[in-house]
Amino acid sequence: MASDFQLVPVLDVLNGRAVLAVGGERSRYRPVRSILHAGCDPRNLAQAFRDELNVSTVYVADLDSITRRERNGSLYDDLLSFDLDVWIDPGLRDANDLRGLPTSERLHLIAGMESLASPRALTQILDQTGPDRLIVSLDLRQGRPILANPEAWECDDAAAIASRIIAIGGRRLILLDLARVGRGSGTGTNTLFAEIHAAHPDIEVAVGGGVASMADVLQSREIGAAAVLVGSALHDGRIGRQEVRLLRA
Repeated sequence: MASDFQLVPVLDVLNGRAVLAVGGERSRYRPVRSILHAGCDPRNLAQAFRDELNVSTVYVADLDSITRRERNGSLYDDLLSFDLDVWIDPGLRDANDLRGLPTSERLHLIAGMESLASPRALTQILDQTGPDRLIVSLDLRQGRPILANPEAWECDDAAAIASRIIAIGGRRLILLDLARVGRGSGTGTNTLFAEIHAAHPDIEVAVGGGVASMADVLQSREIGAAAVLVGSALHDGRIGRQEVRLLRA
């Protein structure tokens, strides 16, 4: 069990607004309606996560940057000013995409496999960020890796790709099945997590997608995950401040 286990709230940002992600079907994402804050401004929601849930980290998927290369740069600076650690997926393809990003120690960059150009690109990104500041998101759809360039990885087995990432120098991973996001059916990655954790027990692995209740959160902690990403269940109140407080008890 990870002693520093975190619950990390998720903000999916599209057209500058926080949206409710369901099943990875981005054309169908709609603005968030949250009990934590009226409105869908990601800044206000991040502050509500901090103040209402007493969390110290927030995850941001900048879908404008991932899908259209239109980075919400001012949002990054604003979130960092809120005394939060910020995990941001800006759709990194290669080391050139690091230009213009904040250099704050509180910013943890995510390299999503759906965007990353190749193993060589990952090596070059790690050379600039270091392994502590970079998190590699092993993006899946129904258990199969989503890869920007499948030929560059020479296989489509999730565990084998995870091992390749680790061999390159990655020390932090996220397992995220986009087909399960927002559906409340659990992460679906426990078997994959167990395989990676058994082979590489020193690697920090977070999980997310489909978390519906504290039972899902606690199960993630019990299997040894470093963190669990949660979105919809925070916005509709299935997981609230009292439940989050239990994680620190």
